[in-house]
Amino acid sequence: MLQKLQCRECKTSYEPNIAYFCEECFGPLEAIYDFDSIHLTRNEINSRSKNMWRYKELLPLQPQSKIIDLGTGYTTLHKCDNLGKYLGIKELYIKDDTGNPSASFKDRPASVAVSKAIENKAKAVGCVSTGNLAAATAAHAAKAGIPCYIFIPFSIELSKVAQISAYNPQIIKVNGTYDDANRLAAEASFALEWAIVNVNLRPYYVEGSKTLSFEICEQLNWDTPDQVIIPMASGALLCATDRGFNQFNKIGLVNKSKIKISGAQATGCSPIADAFKNKLDDVIPVREPKTIAKSLAIGDPADGPDALKVINNSGGYAESVTDTEIKNAISLLAKTEGIFTEPAGAVTIASLIKLVKAGKIEKDEKIVCFVTGNGLKSPESVKEGIHTIQIAPNLDLLTEKLNKKGEVLNWQ
Repeated sequence: MLQKLQCRECKTSYEPNIAYFCEECFGPLEAIYDFDSIHLTRNEINSRSKNMWRYKELLPLQPQSKIIDLGTGYTTLHKCDNLGKYLGIKELYIKDDTGNPSASFKDRPASVAVSKAIENKAKAVGCVSTGNLAAATAAHAAKAGIPCYIFIPFSIELSKVAQISAYNPQIIKVNGTYDDANRLAAEASFALEWAIVNVNLRPYYVEGSKTLSFEICEQLNWDTPDQVIIPMASGALLCATDRGFNQFNKIGLVNKSKIKISGAQATGCSPIADAFKNKLDDVIPVREPKTIAKSLAIGDPADGPDALKVINNSGGYAESVTDTEIKNAISLLAKTEGIFTEPAGAVTIASLIKLVKAGKIEKDEKIVCFVTGNGLKSPESVKEGIHTIQIAPNLDLLTEKLNKKGEVLNWQ
């Protein structure tokens, strides 16, 4: 049960209302639970509907009647035998969140945040986004019947804008980067009293993502992985993942051994990975992100310093990968496991490959990589790999293309 909000820095406590920074030190606020009152068993969870709200006691909503749910969560944990064999890893899994209602993991935080906005009688909701959160927020706002305002940077993919538009929010395209759009959204949240899910609802919003950890434990038969590899934009998902494992351990649902929490970024916007590699305590912002992984193009990550601490404390790693490595990873995952990811999800696979080559992953480790968004959100990232054979509808012409083994001669 949610008990209060508390400043991460000075520990000042607040009522669980719409707020996101400490009035004393301006530090970030986070949700604090009364764990003594939470008595949740494996059997009780197993008896519930297979969505993220099966863990409702560990989510920050008071009246459960206010939940805005589109069926998010309990997505597939794929055992990747083909890719694992290719990389020399015995036990490799993909946590595939492309199957969520708006086709990304962002449905998890959006469901929590929009529900919290309804609980607090907000007159409108919104978000600042590089695409996936915008679609998720707009979808849940449509279900809730509440006005929705979406702030996006100028350069996001047209395919994502089209999806966002389908839910009929008001889209504000800002001439600038994500960080420029974020500043405007923050100003609007104060001036217009909008509930911006990743601004003044942020303490609740980030809680939705930790359900990924809960599901992984459950799907591994109430066990934990040795290492997870997570894409990083703001760093919030990585921090939430660590928090989820810790909370399941705290209430006795798993016996948590040390889990390495590793993060992945694109080299065109890798402030957290750069800080890790250079052994820095501070995350230096990237002024002009440039990467095909546009969902991760946040130059000044709000949770970057905390993500860095989690990685270091867990014994994990932070890696960055080029656009070419990302494209190759998209192709490799698709042709070995049948999973089509957008670039933001492929950074985990590309980073996994680099970590294996560097000897930083043991072949006997149980590894889980997060794939956070469907490849259909960014089809332009794979257009260079399209190969077709064009012929008239004639069997003789087709057989001319085949060799004696029945294979297409110029198969790529």
